[in-house]
Amino acid sequence: MMASMNNAKPIHEVRLGSIKAAVWRNETTTGFRYNVTFSRLYKDGDQWKTTDSFGRDDLLLLRKVADQTHSWILAKSQEHPSQNPSSGSQSSHAKPASTGDGSSSNKEERLSTPELALPD
Repeated sequence: MMASMNNAKPIHEVRLGSIKAAVWRNETTTGFRYNVTFSRLYKDGDQWKTTDSFGRDDLLLLRKVADQTHSWILAKSQEHPSQNPSSGSQSSHAKPASTGDGSSSNKEERLSTPELALPD
């Protein structure tokens, strides 16, 4: 499926188990834009295949791959801010969800604390 994209290769991949993210860099008139495709690898007989369909048991790993990919894109955007003017708007939208400065972990702790507190 990816080979049909003008034989272009992703600039970065994140893989955990059978879940993979491929990061694509597209040059626009305003700078670089990063896009991501997610896939799940599986074996059909002797052949490895990919799908963009995920089951219930894949979702937590998919979230982890997406988080690591997001962090990589943010770091890459900060390396070359002058080449990526759109990264400023992406970063400002992304910061409340996951900034790495503690605010995202606090939000995640708030979300997970009620689940942990219920059995007590």
